[in-house]
Order: sequence, then C-alpha cells, then structure tokens
Amino acid sequence: MPGARRDGPSPRDARLSGLEVWLTGTPAELDAATAALVDAGHLTQHGTRRPLTGTDAGRYRLYLRLNVAAERQPPTGTPDASGGALIDLTAARAARRPA
Repeated sequence: MPGARRDGPSPRDARLSGLEVWLTGTPAELDAATAALVDAGHLTQHGTRRPLTGTDAGRYRLYLRLNVAAERQPPTGTPDASGGALIDLTAARAARRPA
C-alpha cells in the first residue's frame, strides 16, 4: 500500500535553498500574500492548496518556496518620513462618484 503523497520535490533533487513559507488563510488572502511575496523575489515552488477542516473550514494552507535577494536593504526611517501626505479618507469617500 503506497504511503501518503508528498507535496514537494524528490529527496534525490539538489539541496533546497531559499525562503520557505507556509501560509494559512482564505483563498483571497492566499492570493494576496502570494502576490506580495512574488514581488519580493522569484517563486521557485508553489504547493497545492489544501483545505483545512473543523473550525478552520473555508480556509486553506499553502506551501511556497522563493528566492529572495538578500542584498535588498530594508526601508529606513518611519513610514511618514518620506514627506508624503496622508489621504483624508472621509473627504475622498464624499467626493467619490458611484460606479
């Protein structure tokens, strides 16, 4: 009787490297997180979404492996140190035209 199916590369493959991430969330959350991570690096492995059960029904887990450039410098300073202006959301919503 065969064992459970492995969701990953063969152990005979070359040693794995890069960032390994397990994500858990709704399909929309997984899509958004995957897109953000792909912007940070190169996606080398994308696992299969696996549904969760019990109280986590409707949520999924997903395995990703990425190559991320370690030379990238993280942003420095506080988020508002760039001189940008904050948006007045109340005024923007009031001026918004219906679609």
